[in-house]
Amino acid sequence: MTHHTPTQLRIGICGLGTVGAGTLRLLEENKETITRRSGCEIVVTHVATRTPKPELCQNVAHSGDDPLALAADPSVDVVVETIGGYDVAFDVIKTALTSGKHVVTANKALIAEKGNELFALAREKAVTLAFESSVAGGIPIIKALREGLAANEIEWLAGIINGTGNFILSEMTANQSQFADVLQEAQELGYAEADPTFDVEGIDAAHKLTIMASIAFGIPLQFDKTYTEGISKVTPDDINYANELGYEVKHLGIARKTESGIEMRVHPTLVAKSRLLANVNGVGNAILVQGD
Repeated sequence: MTHHTPTQLRIGICGLGTVGAGTLRLLEENKETITRRSGCEIVVTHVATRTPKPELCQNVAHSGDDPLALAADPSVDVVVETIGGYDVAFDVIKTALTSGKHVVTANKALIAEKGNELFALAREKAVTLAFESSVAGGIPIIKALREGLAANEIEWLAGIINGTGNFILSEMTANQSQFADVLQEAQELGYAEADPTFDVEGIDAAHKLTIMASIAFGIPLQFDKTYTEGISKVTPDDINYANELGYEVKHLGIARKTESGIEMRVHPTLVAKSRLLANVNGVGNAILVQGD
């Protein structure tokens, strides 16, 4: 990969939805702070988006609608993929890596299901595929597992890793509400998608758990091996019975080492009220890691 100067990094952003637009805004508004901390000037020089947004791209030299062309452009050093989904995003990341560019993505579904191939390509090309923001929002769990706990044998990890599901269960608990009513409220507040399947049926959490387990236990990404159960069948009666026994119902992702291998599962779980995870409410996330 060729850089025109060692003190400037040229960024191309593919996708200008909520995440892409937010990334562009932060990189522009916090430019001086980022430069001071990193010792490198970060400049967004290219944007590719299906829907033109000239008001957001006033300071961007090149704006177009072809993410593959951006990914292959030799004047781009780092590609930020915020398109989401599978096919186009996969092609963009693969093209960028093949072209010798570093890639940053928050696409947990793609990493969980196609990551083995993409990471192998990144190693072959000696570039970085960064994906910290794909798991648990602002919790730097990927960095903690990969670096902070690199010398530790991890026995298990468990966490609330989907904010939408946690909001729904928290509201059902607090107000004795039905699942469908709280789901509608979550959609109105913007916490849940119009099609909430990924969140409420545990698929999003399973993607994230797959990524964490791969790093924690040094295993390939194996989304298809993760037992996945959602929260759509949880009722206020379930929550009340749990409460009488001293438990909260939480939707957890759990990965643990067993004699037969690594067990990965996502499902509603009874958590003792005294435990930390039982007291994480709303759209909050939390992760516990047990090691030596």
